[in-house]
Amino acid sequence: MKAMLLLVTALGLAMPAAAATPEEALTKGGCMACHAKDKKLVGPSFKDIAAKYKGQDPVAALSQKVRSGGKGVFGPIPMPPNGADKIADGDLKDSLIWILKQ
Repeated sequence: MKAMLLLVTALGLAMPAAAATPEEALTKGGCMACHAKDKKLVGPSFKDIAAKYKGQDPVAALSQKVRSGGKGVFGPIPMPPNGADKIADGDLKDSLIWILKQ
């Protein structure tokens, strides 16, 4: 039993911790280098993204776009792919839900 507790504890320590807030996840993932909440930087603002997808449920499609990269939706500058090593799946989903509420 003690060995199992040690194993579970060790595995828990090896897993990356989830970000406390979507904004922290976006910062940690490097998203804020190109995006801002209310103004265009290299990429569109979160408010522009929310406005474009208002009334839709695009979380799965946007998750795929973050993972594989994209271009042409908000202009000619492409967005590079961003893997789970930059932003975990759960943090990505929470962050997209937060962005779409802006």
